[in-house]
Amino acid sequence: MITGCLQQKNGLYYAVLYLKVDGKRKPKWISTKLPIEGTSNRKAQKAFEEIRMQYEKDEEERIKRTIEAMELAKNTHPDALILFTDYLDKWLKSVRPTIATATYQSYKNMIGARIKTYFSPLELRLNEVSPQHIQDFYQTILDDNCTTNTVIHYHAVIRKALQTAVKKDILAKNAADQVDKPKKNVFRGNFYSEDEMMTLFDVISGDPLELCVKIAAYYGLRRSEVLGLRWDAIDFTKKTLSVSHKVIEAEVDGKYVPVGEDVLKTKSSFRMLPLIPAVEKLLLEEKEKQEMFRRLFKKSYCRDYLDYICVDQTGKILRPNYVTEHFAWLIEKYNLKKIRFHDLRHTCASLLLSSGISMKQIQVWLGHSTFSTTADIYAHLDYAAQEESASAMGSMFMRDDNEQPA
Repeated sequence: MITGCLQQKNGLYYAVLYLKVDGKRKPKWISTKLPIEGTSNRKAQKAFEEIRMQYEKDEEERIKRTIEAMELAKNTHPDALILFTDYLDKWLKSVRPTIATATYQSYKNMIGARIKTYFSPLELRLNEVSPQHIQDFYQTILDDNCTTNTVIHYHAVIRKALQTAVKKDILAKNAADQVDKPKKNVFRGNFYSEDEMMTLFDVISGDPLELCVKIAAYYGLRRSEVLGLRWDAIDFTKKTLSVSHKVIEAEVDGKYVPVGEDVLKTKSSFRMLPLIPAVEKLLLEEKEKQEMFRRLFKKSYCRDYLDYICVDQTGKILRPNYVTEHFAWLIEKYNLKKIRFHDLRHTCASLLLSSGISMKQIQVWLGHSTFSTTADIYAHLDYAAQEESASAMGSMFMRDDNEQPA
């Protein structure tokens, strides 16, 4: 209980309260704003009591909050009190051994590019991150004219990081689970016709990217799968090509370098395909070229990538980013319809469809994990199936002109 008394000073009544400060009782003078002259003692005393009771109430609230904070701190995991951005760094380091290099690089890039940029100035602790904070972050991505698919990628990273905190009892619940994830926007990749592909093949003849482009076009391989092809994946006797390795670009000691690994996107990505005669011819020519360049460059020839097919004249493996950038340069140089290197994969699928190859066969050829993945991407191109459906429906309700209704 706070004690005190009523005092007079400078023509006004004051409430003098004895408050504990650093363990010592110290008087605090608070004006009642009532003049001594004309104010009854009873009215002044009432004003004093109101001030004393308010201070007493405030003190009780302060003590209550202190006790609650102490209890909360006692039951709060230490990691819940670190900055959210610091937690993300710690989480990324912890999951590094359990995920593919490409996945790790993707997480690292997203955390560094946008998440830290947004959350660092807020200085939020891990347990302070709310659904509204996350929702506001997503809105900044959309405000930059990015698609909802980009938001979904960031949502996956934040949710996964926070879910780890929940599993380790650092957090009681996952704030990302309380945020509405936007609907995935429909992406339709660009593609070339057969004539456009023939034109592309003509202009890249003799270019360092010729082999990469043609293999990607014939087989619909991903960029990482093309660059990951090694000579032992080609069986010239059995006429097969195996997809079981990939090359990505990852940060190593502060530099982005090609990194090979036996981890593909899905289990279905591992596949053995027939060796197409045109590709076999290209590969045999490439084998001769590499042998010639090894003799020509001698000790200057890089021998770190002798197993790989897609290398430059000095034996160095082609960098993934170089493939993307040089392909775009070729398209612009020869004034061709603008497509990405990955669109060669879409081109392969569209040409197979137009040739009457079933969606199921294309799924296996491209290495999609499920039929629905292939159908979602390429169903709009399946003209033959649509024509069959139209024909079936067109004849379904037909009847003889001489037949009269009952």
